Amino acid sequence: METKIEYKIKPKSNFTIELKELWMYRELFYFFTWRDIKVKYKHTALGIIWAILQPLSLMLIFTFVFSKGLKLQSGQLPYQLFVLSGLTIWQLFSGGLSNAANSILSNSKIIQKIYFPRIIIPISAILAAVFDYFFSLAILVLMAIYYGLPVHFVQTIFLLFVSLILAILATSGLSLLLSAWNVKYRDFQYAIPFFIQILFFLSPVIYESNQFKGTRFEILLKFNPMCGPIHLSRAAFSGLAIDWQLIIFSLTTSLILLLAGVYIFRNMEQYFADLA
Repeated sequence: METKIEYKIKPKSNFTIELKELWMYRELFYFFTWRDIKVKYKHTALGIIWAILQPLSLMLIFTFVFSKGLKLQSGQLPYQLFVLSGLTIWQLFSGGLSNAANSILSNSKIIQKIYFPRIIIPISAILAAVFDYFFSLAILVLMAIYYGLPVHFVQTIFLLFVSLILAILATSGLSLLLSAWNVKYRDFQYAIPFFIQILFFLSPVIYESNQFKGTRFEILLKFNPMCGPIHLSRAAFSGLAIDWQLIIFSLTTSLILLLAGVYIFRNMEQYFADLA
């Protein structure tokens, strides 16, 4: 009589992302990321130009409304550059979070057929948003040169790199949380756009965080995981001193969200094939 051997694959710990296993499946990062990029711009007339037009059009609208209309101050930077420096890193966060939060559901057919580390799917959606970020970043640098701002190459690259890493950490933690919950509770696919809109106005994209010093809202801004990346993105061009306390607060929040995201994702991923 033939003996059947049954293998059960499950994560070793809910608090680990299994780096060794991810390295074994590293080609999938490229596959899923490139696929998301191609699907996003497939059958579009302008293609990747949309990654540039979106922040530029929003910059023009915000400049007209908030700078010309409401006379909001922007410190050492022209308001156009002030807003664009915040929008470039914010759109990485909002685009990555929006796509990653729905990524498990949209890839349910693949999940049901073969095994691979499921965490690759939301992370690849974030990497696709990073691809768009570099195009909008090029426009930001050109605008800084146009306005005659002194761009110190090494310092600017360093601050933008740290800003990018912090933004990816913030996006990853929330993405893992929402992508896992979205599989079990489909209400999240309707709540996520609303949540991103609220977080936009709670982030200093169109206003200076300094104007809220001494208020309760300042505390909320400090614990906003995107406040640090936005601050560094502007400091790369303004030359102002960096508020390291703000960076530490944002980084702490991002790391807490990342740990919570990995734990929830690992805890629920064994049910993805059944729920998706």
